[in-house]
Amino acid sequence: MFSNEYVKQRMQKAQTLKELGINPYGHNSQRNTTVMEFLEKNKDVLELENRRDESRKFTVAGRVKFLRLMGKAAFFKIEDMNGILQVYMSKNDLGDKFNILKKNLEVGDIVEVTGYPFVTKTGELSIHADDVNILTKAIHPLPEKFHGLQDIETKYRQRYLDMIMNKETRDRFKLRSQIVSLVREFFLNKGFLEVETPMLHTVVGGANARPFMTHHNALDIDMNLRIAPELFLKRLIVGGFEAVFEINRNFRNEGIDHTHNPEFTMIEFYWAYHTKEDLIKITKELFDYLFEKLHLPKKLPYGDIVIDFDDWKTVSYRDALVEIGKVPEDILEDVEAMKKYLKENGIELEEHIDSKGKLWAELFDEFVEDKLINPTFVTDFPIDISPLARRSDENPEIAERFELFIAGREIANGFNELNDPVDQYERFKAQLEAKAKGDEEGMDMDYDYIRALQYGMPPTAGEGIGIDRLVMLLTNAHSIKDVILFPTMKPKKEIKDSDDIH
Repeated sequence: MFSNEYVKQRMQKAQTLKELGINPYGHNSQRNTTVMEFLEKNKDVLELENRRDESRKFTVAGRVKFLRLMGKAAFFKIEDMNGILQVYMSKNDLGDKFNILKKNLEVGDIVEVTGYPFVTKTGELSIHADDVNILTKAIHPLPEKFHGLQDIETKYRQRYLDMIMNKETRDRFKLRSQIVSLVREFFLNKGFLEVETPMLHTVVGGANARPFMTHHNALDIDMNLRIAPELFLKRLIVGGFEAVFEINRNFRNEGIDHTHNPEFTMIEFYWAYHTKEDLIKITKELFDYLFEKLHLPKKLPYGDIVIDFDDWKTVSYRDALVEIGKVPEDILEDVEAMKKYLKENGIELEEHIDSKGKLWAELFDEFVEDKLINPTFVTDFPIDISPLARRSDENPEIAERFELFIAGREIANGFNELNDPVDQYERFKAQLEAKAKGDEEGMDMDYDYIRALQYGMPPTAGEGIGIDRLVMLLTNAHSIKDVILFPTMKPKKEIKDSDDIH
C-alpha cells in the first residue's frame, strides 16, 4: 500500500518532521474559529484604511487546497467544513519554522494557523500567519486540482476523497441531513412519537422483497435483516400508541440500479383513527413544509424536466393503465390476453406472475410509471399485490391503497391497514403459496402478528416514504449512489504492497 513513489516521498517528509521533534499526527488543536466565522467577523477589515487589524487574533484550521511558494513568503488556502480561506506566511514572521514548512508542507496536509485579518492587493480577505502548525501530514497526494476527482466509480468507492475534492458533494450531504431533520421535525410537530424497532427479524414480513439471511449463533436460529418495520410498528398501534414513526434502514437483497440500493432509508408512520385520505393530505403538507424550510421553488428542475409541485393529481390504478399507459381496456380482466400483450411488447414473465393483479403491476411498471412526472397519487391497487392493506368494502378485489409517483418514480406507499386477523391470516397463506411457486419476494406467516391483531387494532392508516429518493428529487441527483454516503459496491481486488494506489 505504500509503494507509490509520491507516497514514499511524503512519508519521508513525515519522518523528517518527527526527527525535528514535530509530530506530523498531532492531536491538541487550538482552533477557536471556523473559516466562515473568521470571514464574517472580519468583513469590516475590507473597509479599514490600512486594510488590516493586527490586534485581532484567531486560530483557524483546515486542509491545504492550494500552495504557492515565493522565496521568503508563501500563500496557501485552507478549507474546513464550511469555507475556504487564504493564508499568507513569511520567513519574517515565522523564522526558522518557515524553512521547515517550505520543505515539508504540501497540498492535502491539515494545518492550524494563528494570525490576524488583512486584505491582499487583489482585495481578498485573508489571514496573516504568526504561526503555522502541521496537524496531519497527508501521505497520499490529492488528484490534480484543475480537473479534480472525475471518475464516478472512485467517487462512490472513496467518498472521503470525493468530499475532499468536491464541495457540491459535501453540500448535497449537508442538505440530506437537513431534509431528514425537517422530516423528523414535521412529524414530531404533528404529535407523532418517534420509535425504534428491531433490525433483526425471525420472520420475513412487512413488504414483498427478498431478504438478506443470517444466523444467530448463540440462539442457533436463522434471522433476516429487516425488509420493513411495518409489522412491528403496527404492533405498537395495537399496544395503544396512536401515532408513531421510525426513520431507519431497510435491507432488501435485490438488484442495484439508479434508484435501488440494497440498504436504504425510509420513514414509516402509522396513524390510528385516520384514513388514506388523511395520509394524502399530510403527505402534501410535508412537501409544502420542506419546500418552505428549504426555500425551494414549487416548479422544481430535475434533469431535463420541471416538476410542478402545485399540480398534484390522483388517478386510479385501472385508469392509469388505460389513460396514461394506453393499455387496451378490454384485456384488463383477461389473464391470458394480458400475458400475450406483455409478450408482444418484449416482456418476459416469471412463472409465479399469473394473477390479474400481478399482471396489472407488470403493465403499470412498463407503460405507466415513467410517465408520471408531476406528483401523482395512484389509488385503488389490486388486492393480490397489497397483502397488508385493507380490502375495499365496495370492491373486494381492490385495496384501499395508494402510491405517490414523482418524476417517474415511486416515492411513497400508503394504505388503510388491514386489521381483520382472519383476512390477514388468509393473505399470509397466499403469500406462502406464492413462495412455493418461486416468488422469492413473498412474506412468511407471522403468527405473532396475527395474534396481535386478535387483540384488536383500531382503524389505522400507514405510509412509507423513501428518504433516499426524496433527497434525490430535492437535490437534482439522478443516481441513488449520489445521495448515500457509502453506497453498496462490488469489492475490488485487495490492494497489495506492490500495487500503486490511484
